[in-house]
Amino acid sequence: MTSHAEGTTRSPRQMDVPAGYTHWHGDRAEDHNGPFFFKLDGDDISTVFRVGPENCNAHNTLHGGILMMFADYTLCLAAIGGTHEGVVTVTCNNEFVGPAFDGDLVTGRGEVTRKGGSLIFARAVIEANGKTILTSSAVLKRVPRPAVD
Repeated sequence: MTSHAEGTTRSPRQMDVPAGYTHWHGDRAEDHNGPFFFKLDGDDISTVFRVGPENCNAHNTLHGGILMMFADYTLCLAAIGGTHEGVVTVTCNNEFVGPAFDGDLVTGRGEVTRKGGSLIFARAVIEANGKTILTSSAVLKRVPRPAVD
């Protein structure tokens, strides 16, 4: 398999995620630590990734930092609603309520609670095996997207 540094990301099929999910191109950190995938259904955003051994901590559970990164991914995608609008996270609050393990399919659902002129407020619920493992809320700031080569 080609390394992420060389620009190849594993596909949803390779990661054994459900049909209908796609990859958001452009974030090397998310590709390296996930990869993460998303699906839009109207205004609803759902996200997914498969936990691998490289995502686990010494307790053999999903590392909290990876889980927060996935929550941030979910919150940002909810904030932009599938557009190519740019956002950055201003604050992100997380409550860890359960574990995920190597091989688990982790899913996220995000929603916007308020959209202002420059700030967007969002929340997300992250689950594994049908149980909530993290709740998250964030304030995101709209920013211009950098030009992509």
